[in-house]
Amino acid sequence: MNINFLLEAAIEIARLGGEHTLKYFKKDFDVISKEDDSPVTIADRETEQLMRAEIQKRFPGHGIIGEEFGKTNEESNIQWVLDPIDGTKSFIHGIPFYTTLVGVMIDNEPVVGVINCPALNELCAAGIGEGVFFNGEPCKMRETRSLEDATVLVTEINRFNRMGMQTQFQELLDKTKIHRTWGDAYGHMMVATGRAEIMIDPILSIWDAAALLPVMKEAGGMFSDFDGKETIHTGNGFSTNKHLYPLVKEIFEGCS
Repeated sequence: MNINFLLEAAIEIARLGGEHTLKYFKKDFDVISKEDDSPVTIADRETEQLMRAEIQKRFPGHGIIGEEFGKTNEESNIQWVLDPIDGTKSFIHGIPFYTTLVGVMIDNEPVVGVINCPALNELCAAGIGEGVFFNGEPCKMRETRSLEDATVLVTEINRFNRMGMQTQFQELLDKTKIHRTWGDAYGHMMVATGRAEIMIDPILSIWDAAALLPVMKEAGGMFSDFDGKETIHTGNGFSTNKHLYPLVKEIFEGCS
């Protein structure tokens, strides 16, 4: 399957989903707590259903992994990985830093990633070997070489406490210039587009991570787990450039 063909389809499907979320953004709707106590809304579920239907229409033999509705066609070597609203808490509170994520895996390896932030009209997309584009223009990471000059982003500070990584996280904060909680996938997109240097997540599901690895790799940087494996399957990860990568890995290595 041609990577560029999959990339173009993924962009269209991410835009389709993102546009649907805007029908509910800053509107009144019910919020339901899932079994893990994370929130979900009618916007999450409707958007994933819409994206699934479009994938099944275009690629009926492909598999789908989605946050809200699980797995379809698990035996296919091509899997679409969907997070209709990454950053549901931001979405619920009318904060525009939520995204619609589409990743495509071939033989369990991510080859296409799209991060769409519909409320800000920002979209970053990449295919392995095809480059990375921010709103249609090539983009790349900053070449910052020292932690002292770096901006680090996180989703929620208390996640490091929950995972027993308070000491490592404090070390990272002490060594970096600025930290902000412009998190979830939007934070990773900020790294890919040169607006921050490090985005780090101690808790990631496959639908959070699948779109990230191709984007970071094509932007000239790295996405890996805390032990330095370029994978989306181990439940944590960080994005940064190749200069800062070993410095961040040294702090968190062994925490996985």
